[in-house]
Amino acid sequence: MSLEACAQISIAALDAGIAPIARVPNGEYAIATRALDNGALGIVMPHVDTAAEAREVVNRLKYPPVGHRSMGGIGPHYGLRSVSSSEAAAALNAANLTIVMLETPTAIDNAEETAAVPGVDVLLIGTNDLCAEMGIHGDFGNERVTEAYRIMIAAARKYRKFPGMAGIYNEALMPRYIEMGARFVLGGQDAAFLAAAAAQRTGFLRKLSPGS
Repeated sequence: MSLEACAQISIAALDAGIAPIARVPNGEYAIATRALDNGALGIVMPHVDTAAEAREVVNRLKYPPVGHRSMGGIGPHYGLRSVSSSEAAAALNAANLTIVMLETPTAIDNAEETAAVPGVDVLLIGTNDLCAEMGIHGDFGNERVTEAYRIMIAAARKYRKFPGMAGIYNEALMPRYIEMGARFVLGGQDAAFLAAAAAQRTGFLRKLSPGS
């Protein structure tokens, strides 16, 4: 979606008491910081393979002394009220959930070093891309995927970060990884939710239609 749509959704979410989180393309910090300036309270950065890349994410997305993001004025987080920059920087650093996605075997191998980076809050496995990189497209129950989750969850727990799960929406498989310790859980996608509801309603109507 456009940055404008992201900003509108973020502002609406803030007003509703929901923390808006935006996923941006890899390395697109200009988009990420503008999303944060316009209401987002967290950024998901995909394809983070190393601790050095994770440090750059933190440096770009968090204010000093945690990172090096520049102050751009007070946005909608405070309802456009005036607030001191020091107060805003501290509060927004605390509220800004910084999420790095591990989507390759290299990222899994480096999970402990990435988890150790100050300012990283969540390690999120992008299971679709991880499976693709492993050559096992869509095989979310594969033991190699389970082992990747074991490694990531252990690293996250060691450094008191949140272990995350993305891309697995099969209700038979989701409990496996949640029971292992996944706590930042993506529950599904809007298009799939709409399609499921539409299919359910279509099935209901066909039962009522004569001759169906």
